[in-house]
Amino acid sequence: MINILLVVLLGLVGVGLLLLELFLLPGFGIAGIGGVASLIASMALAYIWLGHTAGTITLAAETIVSLIAIIVFFRSKAINKMALDTTIDSQVGLAKPGARMEEELKEKNKQ
Repeated sequence: MINILLVVLLGLVGVGLLLLELFLLPGFGIAGIGGVASLIASMALAYIWLGHTAGTITLAAETIVSLIAIIVFFRSKAINKMALDTTIDSQVGLAKPGARMEEELKEKNKQ
């Protein structure tokens, strides 16, 4: 019973850490490495302690739960609160090839 509980707990922690890494923390850091390690440990322990069938079920369950969690998160309103939604209206005046920027500014001011 403790073996099953540990496998399930490691799987849930792994999925949670991967979601945390994907959506809240930038880059591939400690949470991502910990999440992947936790998922691998969960699957390895399931294969070792519980047998081939339980290991395969654990692999399928972790894959399905991860996909469902990512889909639910994208469909929720939480992603809108975290996303950068700013428009930039300014423009940069570029010089023509071979022309100096000061000359371009003088031409623009004349118009």
